This record gives sequence, C-alpha cells and structure tokens, in this order.
Amino acid sequence: MIRKQGMRMHIAGLQKLSLLDYPGKVACTVFLSGCNLRCPYCHNAELISPHYTGEKISQTELMNFLDSRKEKIDGVCISGGEPALAPELPELIKAIRKKGFFVKLDTNGTNPEMLKKLIEEKLIDYVAMDIKNSRIHYNETCGAEILPQIDKSVRHLMNGNIDYEFRTTVCKPLHALNDMKDIVLWLKGAKRYFIQQFVDSGNVPDKNLLPFSPEEMKQLENAVLPYIPNTRVRGV
Repeated sequence: MIRKQGMRMHIAGLQKLSLLDYPGKVACTVFLSGCNLRCPYCHNAELISPHYTGEKISQTELMNFLDSRKEKIDGVCISGGEPALAPELPELIKAIRKKGFFVKLDTNGTNPEMLKKLIEEKLIDYVAMDIKNSRIHYNETCGAEILPQIDKSVRHLMNGNIDYEFRTTVCKPLHALNDMKDIVLWLKGAKRYFIQQFVDSGNVPDKNLLPFSPEEMKQLENAVLPYIPNTRVRGV
C-alpha cells in the first residue's frame, strides 16, 4: 500500500511520455525531489531541495494516470532529485509494478543499501547510475564525501543480475581525458556506459561550465571503448 496522507514522498513532476529515458521502452518519467549532492552541472537543480515548492502531483493522481496509460506505455522511469533517498520508494514501486509496468531507476548511487534492497526484491528492472567523475575528483565534483558508497553501488550492479548502465555527463572544466581513463579502469567490464554531453538547461548551478565539442566527445569515447566496448555518446 502506498503511504498514507502526511508521510513524506515528494512527487515533484511527471513527464507523461518519453522515448529516451528508458532504453527500449515507451515510458513515463516520475521525478522525486530531494538530493544529497550538489553537482554544479545539475539540469534539475530545482529538485535538489526536499522542500520543493513547485507544482506537485499526488500519488493518487499518479496511479490514476498509470491506469489510463496501460495500453500506451511499457514502463516507468523514477528519477529526481535522488529517488533512493525516499524510504517509501519500495512501496511506490510495488504499487507501480502491480499495474504491470516495468520500472527503471535513475540514481546517483549514494544509497547502496536501498539499491541492494530493490535489486534483491526484484522491484526494479533497469538501473541508470551516474558516475560523476574520476575517483580522485569525485567528492570535489559532488560537494560531498561519498566515494565509498558509490563504489558499493557500482559493485552491486556489476556483480548482480540487474540490467544497468553507467553514465557520465561531461563538461569543461570539470572533466578531462585523464578523468575518463580513470573511470574506465574503475568500471572495466561494465555492461554499458554512456558519455553524455552537457546541456545548459538555463537552471544549472554553475553558469561557467562549457560543453565539449563533437570532436572532443569522440576522443573521450575512443579512450573508453577498449575497456567498455558497449560505450556510446549521448547528446551530440
């Protein structure tokens, strides 16, 4: 049963149709507010605070929407913010799965215990985990000391049976070729990896960040491919 009125679950938004967020599926995307990181290139910066003041939807509204889309979408992507911070997340996912939908989780990997629980209880079908930067620059990029938790989540995915991807949004001056080389040594043998082009949504916290050129993105991809053959560039 989904939480009763008064319990904390911040559904900050709903994208009713996406052909991109869930690989191979027609999906909708649910956004939960609240994040424990402060990434300077965040494109959903308005969702960082758990006290999101924008337009929200209730869980009843979400469930009613899903009932109306059973013949039109295959899955639900749960994003944020950082959805794994919500203690009620498993119950929300159970309610979604009861309606027959596949579930994809977008996560920053800082709550490996929640990730492990969702995987072991077979509540999620696909995970997209952000890898923010090389290990040496990780905490600096995120504004938090969280590398041990990230590594645990990486191991949960790489050693488990869940379908997954890792992904890194790259921008100048936060990322360089040497960072990518460290990342691929860390993730060597991963199922799939995406290098994502930075796009300024107009709401990113750091206004001084710049995207890589298409040629530079190709150079980053070429550095990764020998270690993770299923590597692709997104957003170029």
